[in-house]
Amino acid sequence: MLAAAQAAAAAAPTPEHPPAPELVIEAPARLSAAADRLAALDRERLWTAVELAGLDHPGPPIRIVLAGEDSPEARAAHRWVAGYARGAAGPIVIFPDRTPTYPDESLEELVHHEVAHVLIARAVRGHPVPRWFNEGVAMAAGRAWGIEDSSRFVLATLRGRPVRLADADRLFAGGGAAAARAYAVSGAFVRDLLRRHGPGVTGEVLRRVGRGVAFEDAFRQATGEPLAAAEERFWRRRTFWQRWLPFLTSSFALWLAVTLLALWAFRRRRRRDAELAKRWAEEERARAATLSGGSIPGEGGGPGPGSPWVN
Repeated sequence: MLAAAQAAAAAAPTPEHPPAPELVIEAPARLSAAADRLAALDRERLWTAVELAGLDHPGPPIRIVLAGEDSPEARAAHRWVAGYARGAAGPIVIFPDRTPTYPDESLEELVHHEVAHVLIARAVRGHPVPRWFNEGVAMAAGRAWGIEDSSRFVLATLRGRPVRLADADRLFAGGGAAAARAYAVSGAFVRDLLRRHGPGVTGEVLRRVGRGVAFEDAFRQATGEPLAAAEERFWRRRTFWQRWLPFLTSSFALWLAVTLLALWAFRRRRRRDAELAKRWAEEERARAATLSGGSIPGEGGGPGPGSPWVN
């Protein structure tokens, strides 16, 4: 492979941020355009991955190898794999000719995601961490949670029983729709964790794992609750979607909503017609009183002087 581009030196750290990782991009000549795109990655977003991994420094430069479809790396990887990371040392291998699939929507997002995996591996120092947690943190580092994520998460809760975290790793290995369900649930759980405990919680878990603490113990120490309890609470807060969304999106619910709307409109129209008829009757009475000089025929008094009424 030829060296096509090397990312600019790591951005200088600030009191609010650790330094961003340095990226060294390698590519054959025909993939130089993709290499140039990656050399211009947003450095600010790379700080996010360092923070979520709980690192004070990102470590040595991360190699990113862009591989064509004729490469040994591409032939060895499933067609649905657009890129992968090889542990703490790297490299990250990216296939620019393949369209990134969920949870990444672009080449840049894919690289952010894989950089996060390398930083997570550096944080845990060879100790095991569940893939659902690894992927959830990488998703949080890769991009903002969007409509597609929310939709996929809702679908994951409606297809049979919800995907439990303990089952997610098996689904990741399946690829395709199964992996997408696992990504959606993992991303939702980790983002909920960050919302409830703050942006430093994932880094605190990973730092403890890196010191040799078992993952579930590290999770409990960092969050103050056992993983099983946190997962149950997570799903309880989402029972609305599980119980009511299938009903709300059913044809019966649509028919019921249309019927109720029609009845409401009919009742409102009848009320308006009654009010209009009453107003017309009052106007007619007033007009008749004016023409009769203050008395209305048939209600006594008879016609007065100059009255236009004739017996």
